Amino acid sequence: MNHNTPLSPRPLSDLSDVRRRVLSAAQLRARGVTAERTAERCGPGGPWQQLLPGVFLLHPGTPTGEERLHAAVTYAGRPEEGEVMVTGLAALALHRFTSVPSLTALERIDVLVPRARRLRSAGCARLIRTHAMPRPDVVTGLPVAPVARALADAVARLTDPGAVRRLLTEAVRAGHCEPAAVVAELTRARLLSRPHVVDAVDSLLAEGRAVAEGRLYDLVRMYGLPEPVWNVDLRLPGGPQLGGVDAYWPAEAVAVELDTRAPRPAVAGDGPDADPEWSASGRRREHLERLGITVVRIAPRKLRDVPVQQAMVLRTALMASSDREPTPYVVVLPR
Repeated sequence: MNHNTPLSPRPLSDLSDVRRRVLSAAQLRARGVTAERTAERCGPGGPWQQLLPGVFLLHPGTPTGEERLHAAVTYAGRPEEGEVMVTGLAALALHRFTSVPSLTALERIDVLVPRARRLRSAGCARLIRTHAMPRPDVVTGLPVAPVARALADAVARLTDPGAVRRLLTEAVRAGHCEPAAVVAELTRARLLSRPHVVDAVDSLLAEGRAVAEGRLYDLVRMYGLPEPVWNVDLRLPGGPQLGGVDAYWPAEAVAVELDTRAPRPAVAGDGPDADPEWSASGRRREHLERLGITVVRIAPRKLRDVPVQQAMVLRTALMASSDREPTPYVVVLPR
């Protein structure tokens, strides 16, 4: 038997190209290659190499980023059962983030596994344990953590404030996910006690609001809605301020509020008014509606995912204004 001898009676044609190059010891045994033969081929000058315990690369050259990814997932085991997925910076690279190093440049490949998994980090594979595995995305045939979860796992290991801010900003600016999902994952990971993460979240929310406002502008113009006045404060003549809105149609008395607030983690025993910001917003909205002003609250995610539906909601609200009682005169001021 020489180096060109087929591995086994079981052909490799059922595997993808990279999976023919990265195989576990069990996969090699299933193809007729003994442990002794594997060790011989991985010896000095041999045609194979061992990348991780029990994981082998079937060529002697430098492994590619894709090969390192497959080696890390193969080492962690059972990706087909949803018990392994790439996370952290490697996952963000697979999600096509431009602010992360290339897969080849990453020293470690973070892999998410159940907390009960009895396995240690080794070589380029760093295991991150979790009580609850998220539903993975599939990217290039690999199970990959959703963007928000991958961000939280990456941020947990970053100490550079600039790097954290760049990651969170790109997540929103490039449309990878909504700020609320990111903040929820950072909260779950208990990362909001770190000052540099809090500062980055402030930038994230500001970026999220700017993106949402841009989507709202596009929606109004794309679907032929009347042009509103943008970003204004409302008040009664000589009376109290009623609050700010993101768009307002004075003739129809219809206002839009973009719901871009960061989610507040629930605390046992909280009542409906536990969050002062949420309760104040609700009271303001109720006050406007008592005055006959229709308030349409829109989540940024809906502007991205279902803009036609949101345009229909706004158009219906504008058309329904003729059926309502006249609204008291409201002063509109720039915000």
